[in-house]
Formats: sequence, structure tokens, C-alpha cells
Amino acid sequence: MIQQDVIKVGMADLKWAAGGAHLRTTGLGSCVGLTLYDPVARVAGMAHVMLPSSEIARESTMNIAKYADTAIPELIGQMKAVGAVVGRLAAKMAGGAQMFAFSGQSDSMRIGPRNVESCLAILANYSIPVLGQDTGGNYGRTIEIDSSSGVLTIRSVQFGIKEI
Repeated sequence: MIQQDVIKVGMADLKWAAGGAHLRTTGLGSCVGLTLYDPVARVAGMAHVMLPSSEIARESTMNIAKYADTAIPELIGQMKAVGAVVGRLAAKMAGGAQMFAFSGQSDSMRIGPRNVESCLAILANYSIPVLGQDTGGNYGRTIEIDSSSGVLTIRSVQFGIKEI
């Protein structure tokens, strides 16, 4: 087996890769692992989004990778700087689970579904199509995208491995 270069994307982090390198993030529960891919430039990007909107930010120095509304534009900008073209980008995503059940479920407790909704709305603003998603449920995921092909591999204890 050939060992690929794997770039780890942490929680509330974003990175891009090219040259056949892979991007991987673990621990996707209510967080969304959003990936973008330009098949011509063969540039992949990944953001590990924790929350839907930076409007709730309370930290003195905001981490733009933490929020869907700031992470996605930043990831697009970084990918454009290395040759990606917005009109060629396509998205895939996973995560956005509802990890815990709460009685009298208020909207503020629906973090996973709200993360997914926010990511979809922002992608629509950029006219970036979503080619596949594995979102929702109540289980965690690990994802990895190959910068040479754009294939997104999703691993979970409950459902094994699948590719989109």
C-alpha cells in the first residue's frame, strides 16, 4: 500500500491540499466537515465547521474557521490563491449529527442540523453545487478527501466506510 500525504484538519480548522495529498478530519459529531474540490486545478479544501454563524462569537480573537459563515469564504479565498476557480468548485460534506436528545428541543440545541443548513445556504450564495452529503443521524464520522480525485471517504463505527 502506498502511503499518501495526509494533512490533518483539526476542529475549527481549515486547510487546502494539492498534488495528491489527502485532507482528513476526525470527530465530526454536530460539526460539519465541508469539502470543496476543483477538478481542473486538482485542489481540495476542507473546513471543520463547529457552529453555523459568527454572530454568536464571544472570543476576543475570533477563529474564522469555527463558523460556517466565515470558514467557507476563507477556504474559497485560500483555494483561489493556489489556482482554484469558484465556478469549477463542487462541495461534499458530512457530519451535522444530532448527538444528544433534549426534551422540548429548542432551535439553539439543533447545532448539527443548523450547521448543515448554514453550509448549504452559503454554498448556494456562491452557486457551488453540493455533489454529495452524509449528514444528520446521531453518530460520529471521520472524513478524508483525495486532492487528486475529489473522492470523499466517510468512516463511521455504525456504517463502516463509504465514498461519495
